[in-house]
Amino acid sequence: MKINYNVSALVANNALKTTDNKLTESLERLSSGLKIANAKDNPSGLAMSRRMNSQIKSLDTADDSNADGISIVETADGVLAEIQDMLQRMNELTIKACNETNTDDDRAIIDEEIQQLKSEVQRVCDTTEFNGQKLLDGSFDLKGYATIREPGTGKYVTDPYITVSTYSDEIPAGMATITDFTCEFEEDPITGTRNIVPTIVDGQMTSPKGVLTDSKGNVYDNIAVDGDIIKFYNSRGQEIQIKVDETIPATTPITIGLELTATGAMAVQIGANEGQYLDIRIPTMSLSNIGIYNTNTKTIEDSRAAIEQIKNGLAYVSTARSRLGAYQNRLEHTNKSLDVTIENMTAAYSRIMDVDMAEEMTTYSTQTVLDQAGISMLAQANERPSEVLQLLQ
Repeated sequence: MKINYNVSALVANNALKTTDNKLTESLERLSSGLKIANAKDNPSGLAMSRRMNSQIKSLDTADDSNADGISIVETADGVLAEIQDMLQRMNELTIKACNETNTDDDRAIIDEEIQQLKSEVQRVCDTTEFNGQKLLDGSFDLKGYATIREPGTGKYVTDPYITVSTYSDEIPAGMATITDFTCEFEEDPITGTRNIVPTIVDGQMTSPKGVLTDSKGNVYDNIAVDGDIIKFYNSRGQEIQIKVDETIPATTPITIGLELTATGAMAVQIGANEGQYLDIRIPTMSLSNIGIYNTNTKTIEDSRAAIEQIKNGLAYVSTARSRLGAYQNRLEHTNKSLDVTIENMTAAYSRIMDVDMAEEMTTYSTQTVLDQAGISMLAQANERPSEVLQLLQ
């Protein structure tokens, strides 16, 4: 027996320290509910779980953004539904005004309501907002910029009286050109109404005229006029609209450059990674774009023309609503997809990080017994050197 170095006590102490460390780790897992409470528990598992947790939180935020997108679409669609109702009321009034049992005085009374409805349509288009952002004024429509080529310098300069109104999604971005463009514009000094005046010769429209070519060389040689809006379109249904509020004489035709950016739609982040967004395009709504800027029922001829104008206006608004409805359906499906992804990723994250409480409680009970046994054995080992005194008596 030795008294200087109590090896038995050292062995018992080391065993007790090991057991105590395991007991502490078990307590930490039980109290936190985590299988990986520290990086040393499972370094690779911790790295994987941190990335997964970041993805889950990002998806949660994207889910909220997706819901905001649905709210924006619902807001715009609700307003457009009301505009459709007003257009329908105007349609009823114009049909009534076309009845020759009414006098021009009767038509003037009918026209008063039509003009009030037009003013309300424009007011709604100008003031509809979501989170302080206007929705129907073209802020979230595809952007384009019109410039004219100066005859002397050949440079393109801005003309405030010529603007890009809207264009189809399929039209490629880049510089489009309208060559040999002319038109006749008039503004009523009393009513302030603005019109492009078509000139028809032998059944063919000779003014406005011009040929539009986009950046890919596609030609748009068909022209239609609606108020001060000129539409260039092709046989595939692609269309570019420009708003012109000045006369371009046939004696001095000009070249117009259209810079089509194919951007401007509202980008709604619908995913957790870069580039995972949906562009929501909300077409510009105004009396000019709807095609009812000059609509009136002052005469029987005006009333008959108004029927076609309002019919086209209803079609324009219906097309915009159809687009918004498609966006909403897509966003709702995206919302469900995000919810399922979050659910599955959370389950995977739980399998990596969460501790099995029943299994860990078994481990804790085992380590508790070993800890108590170690303490008892260490106490006995510390008492062994004192037994040497019996040999010295």
